[in-house]
This record gives sequence, structure tokens and C-alpha cells, in this order.
Amino acid sequence: MEPRAASAPIRSLEEAAAWLEGLIDLEKQPEIPYRRLGLDAIRRLLARLGDPQRGLPVIHVAGSKGKGSTALFAESILRAAGARVGTFTSPHLESWTERFRVDGREVGGARLAAAVERLRPHVDALRAEDPASAPTFFDATTAAALLLFREARVDFAVLEVGLGGRLDSTNAVEPGVACIATIELEHTEQLGATLAAIAAEKAGILKPGAAVVAGDLPAEARAVVAERARACGAEVAWLGQAFRAELLGEDARGLRVRLIDGPVELEARLPLLGPHQAGNAALALACVRRAGALPDRELARAAAAGLAAARLPGRVELLRERPWVVVDGAHTVASARALARALEALPRRRTHLVLSVSAGKDLPGVLAALLPAADQVTLTRAEPRRSLAPEEIAAALRGLAPDLPQRVEPDPQLALRAARAALAPDHCLCATGSVYLAGIARGVLRDRDPAAAGTRPGAAERALEP
Repeated sequence: MEPRAASAPIRSLEEAAAWLEGLIDLEKQPEIPYRRLGLDAIRRLLARLGDPQRGLPVIHVAGSKGKGSTALFAESILRAAGARVGTFTSPHLESWTERFRVDGREVGGARLAAAVERLRPHVDALRAEDPASAPTFFDATTAAALLLFREARVDFAVLEVGLGGRLDSTNAVEPGVACIATIELEHTEQLGATLAAIAAEKAGILKPGAAVVAGDLPAEARAVVAERARACGAEVAWLGQAFRAELLGEDARGLRVRLIDGPVELEARLPLLGPHQAGNAALALACVRRAGALPDRELARAAAAGLAAARLPGRVELLRERPWVVVDGAHTVASARALARALEALPRRRTHLVLSVSAGKDLPGVLAALLPAADQVTLTRAEPRRSLAPEEIAAALRGLAPDLPQRVEPDPQLALRAARAALAPDHCLCATGSVYLAGIARGVLRDRDPAAAGTRPGAAERALEP
């Protein structure tokens, strides 16, 4: 018998979002320390919900960068293979429903609200039993996704890890395939100060019985992942060895790639900017192949069709052409370099960066990667509590590129609109530096209102934004 909810039922997306964010507020801490994370709470919550994860074929994707792209590529390939697929990713850019997808479509707000309402009394009951170890925001969203996927009777679920892997809420599942896309120094306060320490956290998603797929990792990280795989009785399929990607060409319309994984070989068109996406597509194909979605002889066709139809919001996303408008959530040195490289494919005369960077990031490294691609920069603050003051970014910018024209506009919407208004047909506007800015930019630069209810990252995102 389910416990009775003590307050009015959740019936809308706005009410669901407010309740989820309230989980962080009720814990009375501005950020979730890493030690607060763990699997006990999510496992207890899932048990009370009837363990919706049981029997669900899962592709579980972790990584410092590329995990979201890999997850969405896998979704597209599975859909082209005729499978019904549920996909859980984070964070969202504009709407909470982006995190929860069934067959390539965001769930409706009413369906999400119903799932949250179903789990709310269980969260409340667990909080009453032991407030110190009650389910967190991440536990609740993971549980909501698994409820939605069980209700939809999906054939496969693709789950993107939120932070790390070992203690992440998504690690309560038993995957058929575990993937580690990349490893770099990030979230060092939570995950550790070395590549080996970070690799150990991410390799926590590897479990006995799961196939293991991994990208081209640094040697220090690679050794840790390989050892964890041996302990689980698995052999790692490495990008560049067991499977590979070849870049055949790129232009403003996207990439042409050749993917090879054993007997599966295909050429595909990726409607995306950035050569790094070829490796993410290869990782996705390797995951789907090892998940057993299709026989090898049929997989190549499905993969080519699925990859050609893939869309990756906020990931070197081209919103319009001539003038070129690009939105990207790059916030690490590696992702900033990948963005700068991707912009080379656009035939442009000038590039105007609109930039916001979150606190705790490698600001000099990100600027050093992006500034050579820019002719002018507008500095803004996408999230009042989490983003650096634009004046702080401006000071760092002057030290690296004193002659580069810059201006400060703290309001991100004003910054974006002013930059767009000044564009000539052969110019490029690129909004980047944080997931927060990417979400706002998608709304402003497509003439949508990013301030609508439920569209801005909330307290949980301020705590653990990638």
C-alpha cells in the first residue's frame, strides 16, 4: 500500500520542478558534498517503487566529456533499429522534460508530473525515517526516469551519468553495456585531483556481466579502467582498437565519417559540427552492437540512418546560417578546444563570442582555447550565484589578449540580443562557456522566452553542473 501524500497532488511541470528543487532546499545546504552521494537512498526508493530498473536492458554512459553526445547517438541508432528506447540525460538546457525521453521525444509535462507525484510520498517517508540519508534531487529524477521507462515498456534504456559514476544515482542499475567516453581533470573537488582518481570514480559503473566500451583515454586513466574491467571479468572494447572512426570530410553542414566495429562497417553523415563527434558516434555504435539490438548484418544500415537523424542540443549546435549562430556548453579546456576546432568549418569573416564561465573552472585554459577564434567578446553572467562575475573574466581576458575588443553586459539576454543585432551575413555569433548560457542562448537566439517556468537550472544544477 502506498503512503498517502500529505499535501496537494503534483499536477503540472512547474509543480514537479518546484518539488524536485525543494529536495535540495530541505537539505539546508547550498551544495551537495560528494560524500553525501551514494546508492543506499536510491536503492531504497526504487525498492519501494517496485524496482522499475529490474529486467531493463541498459546502456550506461559516463565520461568527463562526450557522454551526452554518445547517449543521444545511441538513442538515434536504437530507434533506427526499430527499438523502443528511453533516454535519461542531464542537465537540461531549457525545460525539465529534456531529461526524460521516450522514442526520441521529451515526455510531456503532465506525464513527468504524474511520475514525480508517484514517487513523492516514498521520498517523504524515507526522509521521515532518516533525514540524514533521504533521497536527493538526483535520486528522485533517476527514479522518475525509470518509472517512465517501465510505464512506456521500452526495449532499451540509455542512462547518462550525472557526476562521476561510482556514487551517481544512475549506478543503481545493472547495465548490459557500460561506457566511459572520456576522462580529463574535472570536478576535482569531488572526484579527485588525478586522472587515476577520476577514472576510479567513473569506472565504478563497470559491473560483472556488463560489456565495457571505452574511448581513447589517457594512459593513467586507461590503466585504472582496464584493472576495474578485469576485476569484473570483462574485456574492454577500446576506441581505436576494437572499433574506430575515420573522418572523411567536414563542412558547415556536418561530418562524413566511416565507422568500423568488427564486421560492421558503414559511412555516415553526421549533421553536426566538430570532428570529435566522430569518436562519440563510434562509441555509440559500439555500445548498441554490444547491447545486441540487431544482428551485425543489419546494424550498419540502422546506424547510418540513426546517425544522420541525430540532433544534439547545446553541443556545437548550429541554430542558423549566414549569419552563423552557434550554441555550445563548452566549459572545460578540452571542450573549448573542440569548439574552436569546430568553428573552423564555418566560412565566416568575424566571430563574436558571448561568454559566461562558472566558478571553479579553468578560466585561463578555457580563454586560451577560445580567444584565438574570436574577433570580439561580450562577457556576461548566466547564473547569478554560480557564474563568475563578467568583470573577473574581463580581467583575465585582458591579460591574455589585451588588444581583443571586449565589453561587459551582466544581463545574458541583453548580451545575446545585442550581439545578434550587430551581426552581418558573413559573421558568426557563438554563445558558450557554460550549460547555463547555452540554455538561455537557445531561447533568445531562436526568439523563445528562456524565462518560462521550469526552464532555468535550479538549485541542484548550481550544485553539480558539469
